[in-house]
Amino acid sequence: MDRRSVIKGAGLAGVIASISAPAIVHAQANVRWRLSSSFPKSLDTLYGASEVFAKHVSDMTGGKFVVSCHAPGELVPAFGVVDAVQNQTIECASTAAYYFFGKDETFAMGTAIPFGLNTRLMNAWMYEGNGMKLTREFYAAYNIVNFPMGCTGAQMGGWFRKEIKSVADFKGLKFRVGGFAGKVVERMGGVAQNIPGGEIYQALEKGTIDAAEWVGPYDDEKLGFNKVAPFYAYPGWWEGGPLTDLFVNQKAYDALTPEYKAIVACAASMAQQNMLAKYDALNPAALKRLVAGGAKLFKFPKDVMDLAFKESMALYNELSAKNPAWKKMYADYSEFRRNGNLWFRFAEAAFDDYMQAAKL
Repeated sequence: MDRRSVIKGAGLAGVIASISAPAIVHAQANVRWRLSSSFPKSLDTLYGASEVFAKHVSDMTGGKFVVSCHAPGELVPAFGVVDAVQNQTIECASTAAYYFFGKDETFAMGTAIPFGLNTRLMNAWMYEGNGMKLTREFYAAYNIVNFPMGCTGAQMGGWFRKEIKSVADFKGLKFRVGGFAGKVVERMGGVAQNIPGGEIYQALEKGTIDAAEWVGPYDDEKLGFNKVAPFYAYPGWWEGGPLTDLFVNQKAYDALTPEYKAIVACAASMAQQNMLAKYDALNPAALKRLVAGGAKLFKFPKDVMDLAFKESMALYNELSAKNPAWKKMYADYSEFRRNGNLWFRFAEAAFDDYMQAAKL
């Protein structure tokens, strides 16, 4: 059909409508969200992910979609964000899912579990495996839609007043350790403490706890743990590749247009990559400064690692026997872990072993 005849038949009004239609379809309303973080503002890596997310959302919508970011306590406490998102007290939160294992142990797999997935495998499970599908099925009971929005890479093993030389040194040790990992520490004879990041230094300084872990050199230096506990352990076997999340209230998410939903997903992913890049770029120099300042590095002894692994696997079997949600997610997670490690031993691990021993 001749285009000119169509335009002529449609008349001026039809032509104007056809030109204006795309603008009408893509017109977006102004949206205002409040985001509460579980991380203190002093940590520009973890708290900063919220600000990176908010900036990208604003930039991609020409300022029509604004997310205000709030530190713990401004709107809700650090560990109150799940309840706040669930009840729509706030629209969204930046947090680590494993903080909420007390509600259900299955929350932990959204962040990290001892001897779990490394960074690359966690991303692969979420984006190309069944991780996103399974976690969203689980979070739906809490009116939450989740988006990975941060990754620290493998973490350090924490700061101790005395070096851990054997399993016996874990007995009675009061250890601030993130979320779910405390269950394994307790099975090893330790006393686990779940304390928000902004309160750890005071507890360590006062002797309320004997040791504490957070993330790694860059954040740990900012928090000053080396000033009160000189022995710095590695690796953090409970956090091989932890994710942090954007938790969004289901109704708030459903109210968005398809374009805005896509922007939220894109901005969260950009914030995630930014966090990992920042840690990888800043941790090396921070570790050098800490060691130069007197920090004493030590590797967890093999008997400690072996016992931690044994107790972790026993715990997972017990949970699978009594928690259907855990069983469903862990079955998929553990299969992905097994296959991923089989592949990595021939590629990533072999390359890394050589490069890290080479004189560069």
